Amino acid sequence: MAGIYLHIPFCKQACNYCNFHFSTSLKHKNDVLAALLKEAEMQKGYLAGQEIHTIYLGGGTPSLLDEAELNAIFEVLYRHYNIRPDVEVTLEANPDDLNDAKLTMLAASPVNRLSVGIQSFIEEDLQYMNRAHNAGEAYDSLKRAQDHGFHNMSADLIYGTPTLSDTQWQQNMDTMLGLQIPHISCYALTVEDKTVLDNLISKGKMQPVHPEDAARQFTMLMERMGDAGYEHYEISNFALPGKRSRHNSSYWQGLHYLGLGPSAHSFNTASRQWNIANNGLYTKALLEENRVPSETEVLSDNDRYNEYVMTALRTLEGIDLNRVSQQFGAAATAEIIELVAPFITEGKVQQKGQAISLTREGKLFADGIASALFRV
Repeated sequence: MAGIYLHIPFCKQACNYCNFHFSTSLKHKNDVLAALLKEAEMQKGYLAGQEIHTIYLGGGTPSLLDEAELNAIFEVLYRHYNIRPDVEVTLEANPDDLNDAKLTMLAASPVNRLSVGIQSFIEEDLQYMNRAHNAGEAYDSLKRAQDHGFHNMSADLIYGTPTLSDTQWQQNMDTMLGLQIPHISCYALTVEDKTVLDNLISKGKMQPVHPEDAARQFTMLMERMGDAGYEHYEISNFALPGKRSRHNSSYWQGLHYLGLGPSAHSFNTASRQWNIANNGLYTKALLEENRVPSETEVLSDNDRYNEYVMTALRTLEGIDLNRVSQQFGAAATAEIIELVAPFITEGKVQQKGQAISLTREGKLFADGIASALFRV
């Protein structure tokens, strides 16, 4: 099984915190999409004919695409790739794009799952993040999507903003649960270097982010989602039984995937490949020079080991010692058992049979624990 990710690098406006590759100008959208379609054809051998079980349109804002643009993408994918009949097709969408006309079009397309960037139902919160929608649109977009038959849906929330009190965070979670959204992705607001938010905070024009607020609200999140019957199946992701994201799960399981579009990444277990994060150079390379503008890194045994540890530890199932032994040898298994011992004593890691996973407390320290297990 394998997946395909398509990066649509366009947005109506820039969110203050975002460090993904995107453009707020749609001037060259046609050229970028033409280049993406050409790349899809040129890269058809990357997955070696494997069945495609997931397709994910991310960005950027894929919900900016019109019917003809979406149809062109799916026509190329279905012509060149071995796509399963039950393929999961996810499209990321902003609430302000999900009007009746857009939802009617999406419901008639191969898209069968929406991932909606809600982020918050609190007006002040949305303004702090410079989101394009308001609180009313956030709520209405989810209801409207359900009315159009989209029940396999994910929605994002962000916590740890200085404008979000614990009471308001509880309200955000309760609102999402009241809407019966089956998959909820929640992220702590992080101030990435060179983002608008980083610049505004450094100039004293925006309130700074406090890590202790994020940690407290993450704990609230784990408790509330657990009480509501959601699986905390990955650090940032919660799902009702049977509603996990198949596409994102493939990343954490180490399955093959192909990334198409500027800045998109691909992985085939032996190497990692990434496209140039520049719309102009991306289109020039494909449309004028007939080449995919990408770089490739061949992964060493240590790279593959560290990647497995990092991704597996973030999941509910954790690190599988049998898999470690099979792929990396018995010495690697013994090494992990030795290195996690202090974290088990501290109550941050647990071992059940051949599985090593984070406890609820340990999930607050996931990155640090993973790095302590890395091979240099």
